[in-house]
Amino acid sequence: MDVQHTLEALRDQLNTVIVGKPDQIQDCMACLLAGGHLLIDDVPGVGKTTLAHALARTFGLQFSRVQFTSDLMPSDLSGVSIYERGKEAFVFHPGPIFAQVLLADEINRASPKTQSALLEAMEEKQVTIEGETRPLPTPFFVIATQNPLDQVGTYALPESQLDRFLMRISLGYPDRAAERELLMGHDRRAMLDQLPSLLGAGELAQLQQQVLAVHAADPLLDYVQDLIAASRSGQWFLQGLSPRAGIAVVRAAKAQALLSGRTYVAPDDVQAVLPQTIAHRLIPVGDAGRGSVEQVRAMLQAIALP
Repeated sequence: MDVQHTLEALRDQLNTVIVGKPDQIQDCMACLLAGGHLLIDDVPGVGKTTLAHALARTFGLQFSRVQFTSDLMPSDLSGVSIYERGKEAFVFHPGPIFAQVLLADEINRASPKTQSALLEAMEEKQVTIEGETRPLPTPFFVIATQNPLDQVGTYALPESQLDRFLMRISLGYPDRAAERELLMGHDRRAMLDQLPSLLGAGELAQLQQQVLAVHAADPLLDYVQDLIAASRSGQWFLQGLSPRAGIAVVRAAKAQALLSGRTYVAPDDVQAVLPQTIAHRLIPVGDAGRGSVEQVRAMLQAIALP
């Protein structure tokens, strides 16, 4: 498999569906190649669900979608055992969580109890139902979408849940040229039905192994540790990054390097993925009118490059 040719084909196909958002497409691909989960945070109608569908189809993965609502129960995700008279036994009926890509649509409209039902699945790649542990498919990738918290009927995701997402991105409104293409072009949902799968069974696993093989030199790791230490200094954030967050930054930077055609991680790769990888894990100090992403960028400016 020609890795760079394959990655370019994947990127090109996704950009035909989600127009005018090449940076966000790159982030989504990096997140999937790094084996992480993705949170898309934006207002309704900007293409969050379409992007999730396009990712699953393009990467050739089995797809399942759950619309999260306030009355959704954990068993609606994981499945239930139902007594079947013919077999004279309880038979387990798996829920939608048993898919390679689970789209948790509007995750912050569900109750905290249902949100927390995803925790074990996202971290352990398994679910425990009625005392029995059941493995989830491989790969298992959660794409969650959420609406802004000031909208009616939303619940804030707890910190423990946010920490399970490798990246959080925002699509934002399209620019004028991209919006004109959307207005004049084909229906995006109809385009999804025509999308071919560009990866065969096992090829995604090969690409993920390529990510792990990307080299991170000692000066680069020193730079990451400097950034982690800065996040813990109290100057920018109330609490600093955990070791799990540091591992996530390195994994995401390796995927970014592979997508850029390199076999080693450069400081540019770390800077490219850092806001999307850590901003949702941090609470800014004070009320300076700046969100976490702006604080992360300010911290980046203050830390010397290796």
